[in-house]
Amino acid sequence: MERKLYDVAIKGDVYTLRELIHQDELILDRVILTCFNETPLHIATMKGHLEFVKEILRHNSMLTKELDSRKSSPLHMASLKGHLSIVKELVRVDPDMCFVGDRDGRNPLHLAAMKGRVEVLKLLVKMRLHAALKKTNRGETILHLCVKYDQIETMKIVLAAVDGGGGGEEVVVAKDDGGNTILHLAVEGKQTEMIKYLVKNKKINMNEQNGRGETALDILSQSQRDVIDLEISDIIREAGGLSAKELHTQPSSSLSSNTGHNSSRKANLNQKDQTSGGGEWLSKKRDAIMVVASLIATMAFQAGMNPTGGVWQEDEGTRRAGESIMAHHNPRSYRYFIRANTISFVSSLSTILLLISGLPFRHRLVMWLLMMIMWLTITSSALTYAISIVVLTPQDQKHQLSRVIDIAVTVWCGVMALMLLGNTIRLILRSLKKKGKIDDAWPPSKWRKSIEVHHGNSSQQTV
Repeated sequence: MERKLYDVAIKGDVYTLRELIHQDELILDRVILTCFNETPLHIATMKGHLEFVKEILRHNSMLTKELDSRKSSPLHMASLKGHLSIVKELVRVDPDMCFVGDRDGRNPLHLAAMKGRVEVLKLLVKMRLHAALKKTNRGETILHLCVKYDQIETMKIVLAAVDGGGGGEEVVVAKDDGGNTILHLAVEGKQTEMIKYLVKNKKINMNEQNGRGETALDILSQSQRDVIDLEISDIIREAGGLSAKELHTQPSSSLSSNTGHNSSRKANLNQKDQTSGGGEWLSKKRDAIMVVASLIATMAFQAGMNPTGGVWQEDEGTRRAGESIMAHHNPRSYRYFIRANTISFVSSLSTILLLISGLPFRHRLVMWLLMMIMWLTITSSALTYAISIVVLTPQDQKHQLSRVIDIAVTVWCGVMALMLLGNTIRLILRSLKKKGKIDDAWPPSKWRKSIEVHHGNSSQQTV
């Protein structure tokens, strides 16, 4: 009969449930004693059978306290699934089940928040607000779960509730077992909208450090730079955020506020201006640049020792074994080939020499010098490739190749011109700021983002 009870719970058959109870009035009490997993109430809740749930609760309300193998109650199931009507019935019978945690220490409010069950969460925080202040077994608050699962709407509900009912600051500034605040998690997940919302909250310390001594900016710097990273960095710095290293070098007066005051904002913009231009990026990417420069030097060396078309294998007349075939058949192309390849080889070796010299890469002059050398290296390598293709292409197909080369040269020159223009604009703006002819807050943040994104891309193309 108990097996049949589970079957009707799956179907939500209220009529058959009444018949079973009529045949055995203790059947629901017996389930409590013999069940070691889901009860019929668990199953009906998962399936969303509201009338079936009501009928069970009318005969035995104690089933609301029963837990399955994961220590989840029927209220856990209803909150997770978002069955609002069933949640109302369960909390009406026993509202204190809001405090019960499952095997991971997550209570029904946690599950509703992480799954984005907005209406369910509104009801639960209204019934038992203090359950929202409980932590999971990993030390995560309900706000940590909102950020972890990118649920900004449920976060707004929780913050509004705890601000009105007290204890708001405690849950906002709380850290998990790794020492991470909700801002750390939002930056790690690159949740731009979440970060924009969090930086407006005055309770959040933009420079709070986690268990590894990292601020939000430190976490951001560990990931590969792209457009989203630059946007997030701008948001955090404008709100007063600094890296852990900057916290130890900045005067204490500049750290007294992280809520967007003018003095803090100006100090952060100056700091960003000092590290802009790719110096910090180049310092962190030194090993990668070294590998790229070594690879280009190796390619140039191999091209010089074994030029396009190969070498003569035997002496024949004026030709000697080991001499370039291209030098005899295309002497003009060979001269251009050797010049471009030599420039690529020497400039890549110069890059390696600069990298191992120990020069300060945050210095603008060194950074610009390295950037120009890398541009020259890559352009020379591209020119070497183009000459080789021209030499190897049969005469009857060179008219098609010429169109391809014209397009490639045009695109390449356009990219180089854009990068040169962007960096020239940055240099002019920096000079004008130093002379006091424009305000430190100029250009506007929208323009500044575009310039920084362009420069970031140009630096990556340099590598």
